[in-house]
Amino acid sequence: MDAPQPAYSDTDIRTDWTRAEAEALYRLPFSDLVFRAASVHRAFHDPGKIERAQLLSIKTGGCAEDCGYCSQSAKFDTGVKASKLMDKDTVMEAARAAKAKGADRFCMGAAWRSLKDRDVEKICDIVTSVKAEGLETCMTLGMLEEGQAERLADAGLDFYNHNLDTSREYYDKVITTRTYDDRLETLGRARKAGVKLCVGGILGLGEDQEDRVGLLLELSRLDPHPESVPVNRLVPVKGTPLAEAKNVKDLDFIRTVALARLMMPKSVVRLSAGRETMSETMQALCFLAGANSIFMGEALLTAPNAGDDADSALLAELGLNREAADAAGP
Repeated sequence: MDAPQPAYSDTDIRTDWTRAEAEALYRLPFSDLVFRAASVHRAFHDPGKIERAQLLSIKTGGCAEDCGYCSQSAKFDTGVKASKLMDKDTVMEAARAAKAKGADRFCMGAAWRSLKDRDVEKICDIVTSVKAEGLETCMTLGMLEEGQAERLADAGLDFYNHNLDTSREYYDKVITTRTYDDRLETLGRARKAGVKLCVGGILGLGEDQEDRVGLLLELSRLDPHPESVPVNRLVPVKGTPLAEAKNVKDLDFIRTVALARLMMPKSVVRLSAGRETMSETMQALCFLAGANSIFMGEALLTAPNAGDDADSALLAELGLNREAADAAGP
């Protein structure tokens, strides 16, 4: 018999968290924090289901931004060669393969500072075609100009990804070529057009605990909350300013996942980049603390990923996505 769970409802969704409240939660004894997050998670989500998304780089390298962690910046010598926008047939082949392997959402990323009007029609055609395959669609294309989000929405785009990366206070230590408010403006345009938001950040950029709390405060003050919140662990890339950055500690990462769940109860919280460096135990604790989405596949844009076989084995061992596994048969 399941233990009774505390009662939660939509009235518990808040966009007015204070820093003092958020920091007090973050500093709770670890078991208390995870228990609270798990309780909230079970009130708003099926604890046995992990969403699976696939990410494809549809235009790699040559980006004019100077994001200090990114292998695709033209300002750093990382060995990544710039490519043109991928043709639709190649994208569709990858989308169908992802769906066949169990993906719920197909995410596509282009290494641009901003979406150019000359590329909007091609991008919209790709969105419509992927959507027709029965997959949720997500795009990350840099900044959006006036009217572009509406065209993407009309094409059937479900989610727009545009991460804040870190706190407002720490942001200029990582990126100087666009501002925090530039990012928020793009998110506002996507939201106004009726596109759901996929927005999170990266841990391990040299930030401190206050910056992780600050990031979640920014996200939790968006009204409504982002429907998806990716939490990335930095994958250091040779040639970037953050190549030697010290990795965030496992327990600090799990605490951040738990705090995201408490502050944004209805959002899907995704374990994103860096999962190949996480032990099975760490991932299991993240799922317990409220993470309920992962990226499948061998790579995330240009970064390595855990891989489908390892993911399937871990989810099976944890008893997650059992219904989907049973439906697929032996």
